[in-house]
Amino acid sequence: MMNLTELKFGAEDRFLRYVVIDTQSDPDSPTCPSTAKQKDLGNLLVNELLEMGVSDAHLDEHGYVYATIPANTSKQDVPVICFCSHMDTAPDCSGTGVKPIVHRNYQGQDLVLPDDNIQVLRQHEHPDLKNQTGNDIITASGTTLLGADNKAGVAEIMDACYQLMNHPEIKHGKIRILFTPDEEIGRGVDLVDIKKLGAFAGYTMDGESAGHFENETFSADGAKLVINGVSAHPGFAKGKMESAIKIAGEIIAALPFELSPEGTAGMQGFVHPVSIKGQVEQAEIGFIIRDFEDAKLADHANVIRQVTEKVLAKFPGSGYELTVKPQYRNMKQILDKYPQITEYGMEAIKRAGMNAQLCCIRGGTDGSRLSYMGLPCPNIFAGEHAFHGKQEWVSVQDMHKAVQTILHLCMVWEERS
Repeated sequence: MMNLTELKFGAEDRFLRYVVIDTQSDPDSPTCPSTAKQKDLGNLLVNELLEMGVSDAHLDEHGYVYATIPANTSKQDVPVICFCSHMDTAPDCSGTGVKPIVHRNYQGQDLVLPDDNIQVLRQHEHPDLKNQTGNDIITASGTTLLGADNKAGVAEIMDACYQLMNHPEIKHGKIRILFTPDEEIGRGVDLVDIKKLGAFAGYTMDGESAGHFENETFSADGAKLVINGVSAHPGFAKGKMESAIKIAGEIIAALPFELSPEGTAGMQGFVHPVSIKGQVEQAEIGFIIRDFEDAKLADHANVIRQVTEKVLAKFPGSGYELTVKPQYRNMKQILDKYPQITEYGMEAIKRAGMNAQLCCIRGGTDGSRLSYMGLPCPNIFAGEHAFHGKQEWVSVQDMHKAVQTILHLCMVWEERS
């Protein structure tokens, strides 16, 4: 087995270049990509790939980057595999003016972010820091997110491409690369050309702790509850007005805590109101519904319906409409049909010197939808932590481990074909 630890990794330098480019996506934009600035990173990645000798690298009109690392093995039957990460950052926290800081040789101390000294990374609040003694930790400066979600994954895939192009002794089949926009707003693979990818299996690099491999996600529905109240002049409203705004508030307050994100963990699903708008006559509540079992999604939607009808019993002039739409499904249902995809991923992590841990995600990834679009696609750690906030961080050494995992995975597929 080849010793990859002797390679000179460049993921850190790449990551530091990428995070200063603002790629925040916008859920209110109808375009793809939702923000033109995501193409700034896409164009940079294409140029870097071309400089490596990846001759077909290109950015399409929708903001997707495609590229191919040609096979260098004499074997003819090695399946094509794809590595994928998203380029956008979350709308939850500013991504403008990111100033990354590298904290060398971390020794367990509190990390105070200089541009806002209220932002402090402490081990008891970030437990995985306990595994980082002696490592180099990258944070932002305290006023923005960092963008490790998912520019750590982007940097790792890019560095793996460099290693593959410059080390022919690493034997592999054809490798496809995909960088997507708009993952953070749920539209990351809307316009992916699966036929153009032509891959048998994919792996997103978008997970958290080193060694984690995720083959299971939530299944997800979205729901919209419209409350139709009764409007009346407030000066003459007694016995007449039934405010849809107040009814909506009562419904939200009556939802069971044990079915909320705050009251669930592990394999428990939830119902979560994420938006509310309206006037006296009509109000609308937006929900996300999550569970690892598809059948339970309908049960959770019925909870919304039951709570709504109980509240409306006090408002005889009012009514409601509940609309539920599928968003994505648990990728494990697809991945279980192709056990080697998970098996090879776990083997690659072990070869990179880590304890491989099979995990589930209390959320979704691009891989969730890709799996149902014909590209079975689990998720591999990228080393990102505390994402979507000002205390986001990543370890340089964990990124290097992720690069090694990608390279080992390419070799495993070649060896076992």
